[in-house]
Amino acid sequence: MPDFVHLHVHSEYSLLDGMARLDDLIRRASELGQTALAVTDHGVMYASLEFYNRARKQGIKPIIGCEMYVAPRLMHQKESKLDSSPYHLVLLAKNTEGYQNLMRIATAAQLEGFYYRPRIDKNFLKDHSRGLIALSACASGEIPRLVQAGQLDKARQEAKWYRQVFGPDHFFLELQRHDGMPQLDEINRQLATIARELDIPLIATNDVHYVRRDQARVQEILLCIQTNTTMRDPKHMTMGSDTFHMCSGDEMGALFAEYPEAVTNSCLIANMCQLDLEPQGYHLPIFEVPESYTSQAYLIELCQQGLRQRYSTVTPELEQRLAHELGVIHDMGFDTYFLIVWDLIRFAKSSGIMVGPGRGSAAGSLVSYCLGITELDPLAHGLIFERFLNPGRVTMPDIDMDFPDDRREELIQYAVRTDRHFRHDGCASGYPRCGPCSGVAAG
Repeated sequence: MPDFVHLHVHSEYSLLDGMARLDDLIRRASELGQTALAVTDHGVMYASLEFYNRARKQGIKPIIGCEMYVAPRLMHQKESKLDSSPYHLVLLAKNTEGYQNLMRIATAAQLEGFYYRPRIDKNFLKDHSRGLIALSACASGEIPRLVQAGQLDKARQEAKWYRQVFGPDHFFLELQRHDGMPQLDEINRQLATIARELDIPLIATNDVHYVRRDQARVQEILLCIQTNTTMRDPKHMTMGSDTFHMCSGDEMGALFAEYPEAVTNSCLIANMCQLDLEPQGYHLPIFEVPESYTSQAYLIELCQQGLRQRYSTVTPELEQRLAHELGVIHDMGFDTYFLIVWDLIRFAKSSGIMVGPGRGSAAGSLVSYCLGITELDPLAHGLIFERFLNPGRVTMPDIDMDFPDDRREELIQYAVRTDRHFRHDGCASGYPRCGPCSGVAAG
């Protein structure tokens, strides 16, 4: 069986278009002996983390991608009736930089380029191409469309552009074959010719919309729901055949016997993709502390002040308990967390917003009491700090706070303004495109 990896796959998150559930896709890839799998939903990345985690658990290498819509003109401009619809382009994250760029692209397509579909233009694509592998997509891709229209010189010109933008080893001309689409054979021949002329590698894909072949009719019903029609309508939308399923390596080898390198290149791309999304500890927002202070030193200073305010006499027992808690908090990396909570409480009180006393196990923390987060003396009531924070059970601290419903939005906006100020100090490009904000764009 030829080695093969599916790199053009639409899951259930391609709403009303793909009907392949993530677990079913992963299970089928394993049954077919395929060691890796991509998910490339239309214009969105909703499945990314869920797919990544589930695939890893089942021993399948997850490849995160997206089939983007590329606008024929600038994405902030609406298309006229004379414009063709957006081109398709498959993007795969090769590494962390590519994943971050993919999130930026998907976010901008929704927030800045949306017109019936989430669109991106070539200028934005060029500025965010690093770390990405691009496939020329299905018959709705720009180059296949030009080929089908007989504009071969223009097709070569655009192929050169994509190769220059993504790099000679990171742009592939995509071949597909589906029953009911005889035009694909001629498109494939012309794409293979362009590939030889311009030294661009080929990639074979199956435009997967469901897992098994016998699910084609159910997916057709899904398309009817999308287009508000019925199966009885002779003009209802259809894929044209039942071949948009997960093929085996043997099936793909037979389909593309004329282009064997296009099949094996799927494994080449899979090996190139080395994205690691495993959690690397906690990632807290930036919190600015006064000059000459570290987060740890500033937290200690605030707690010492609070200790003197809370207790008329500061005993060695109090000092020892405070030092112990601060040591645990620092060793677990939560200095900034406590400063953020303290600042939110400070803002609420200074703005006349009612603040409910901290509830739950946080009441056992002297640090919380000294910071004004809680209002119950933990020592006077024999409360244990380890019920709240324990080095043997590394989880985020859980501090429950209560604010009035009609003023919660003020707290939320304060948090947003503060975080954005720290992240964007000196940033010329602005939210959501700047580097520190790369993590906000998923989905």
